[in-house]
Amino acid sequence: MMEFPSGLSSDRPTWHEYFMGICDLVSSRSTCIRRKVGAVLVKEKRILCSGYNGAPANVPHCRETGCLRAKLNVPSGEKHELCRGVHAEQNAIIQAAFHGIPVNGSILYCTNQPCSICAKMIINAGILAVYYRDVYEDALTLDMFDNAKVKLVRLGT
Repeated sequence: MMEFPSGLSSDRPTWHEYFMGICDLVSSRSTCIRRKVGAVLVKEKRILCSGYNGAPANVPHCRETGCLRAKLNVPSGEKHELCRGVHAEQNAIIQAAFHGIPVNGSILYCTNQPCSICAKMIINAGILAVYYRDVYEDALTLDMFDNAKVKLVRLGT
């Protein structure tokens, strides 16, 4: 039997495992103190763009300034406007737009279930489905995705 580096087996990962694994790697670039999130936009099994959560380009990130939300004891899921970070899903969509990559009809893989702000962007960008692993409680996301017929699937449950 052939040996593979880093404990990899000869079995190939499924497409979901493959893209979620890439999301995990992308999330390792996050500069958020509270939660590291990675996202990958995919169309026809090809990666279009990726994004992780962190401050906008040329803006000091929370690892340098500290987390304002933590300082103010803001609970998760509330007062998103107090965060200097851009969410991973938003960054993936923004990067695609910046580079002229159409995302209509694509699929988003993300380490976390999107919040309602990201859900609005996902719907209007024409993304058809979201596959995620970790729950992020946001009932409005569920309602909007249901209304817009965006498929939402939790992987690894």
